[in-house]
Amino acid sequence: MTRLTILEYPDPRLRARAVPVDAVDTPLRELIDDMLETMYAANGIGLAATQVDVHRRLLVADVSEGRNDPRVFINPEILRLDGTTRSQEGCLSVPGFFDEVERAESVRVRALGRNGKPFEVELDGLLAICLQHEIDHLDGKLFVDYLSEMKRQRVRKKLEKDRRLSAEGRSPAPARAPAI
Repeated sequence: MTRLTILEYPDPRLRARAVPVDAVDTPLRELIDDMLETMYAANGIGLAATQVDVHRRLLVADVSEGRNDPRVFINPEILRLDGTTRSQEGCLSVPGFFDEVERAESVRVRALGRNGKPFEVELDGLLAICLQHEIDHLDGKLFVDYLSEMKRQRVRKKLEKDRRLSAEGRSPAPARAPAI
């Protein structure tokens, strides 16, 4: 398995809309394994293919405490959204930033599994939030799009400064969650 590079905001490739997967084959399953390894190594709970510069409708997630319940959603389609909830979100493509986002409390989704077989499932809690977040990525949307313009600019400037310092061989300041 290979660890993939996660694109970071404001990389324009994160705005690409993913196209449907046309075949569940060995190369796709290898990509799934690489995405899971990348997600686990980055201490994430979800990863969309768009985040690793593969613009296909594929996402992986694992919200279990033991990190032993990987979920695969190929061509995910939300069939129903119910209720609303607000929760703190972060993103592997926006490292070190967290803010409150409003999402549906539960979702019904249709997708293909790793084996290529279709399934439908009702999700709630953290997995429902994660799925909505990752589907946003597949549609070219980021969690910072839910924030005010002022907060987005602050995030962008901080990430650009951190990248510049890293390129110069200096350590960026430790990330802090913004005040809410």
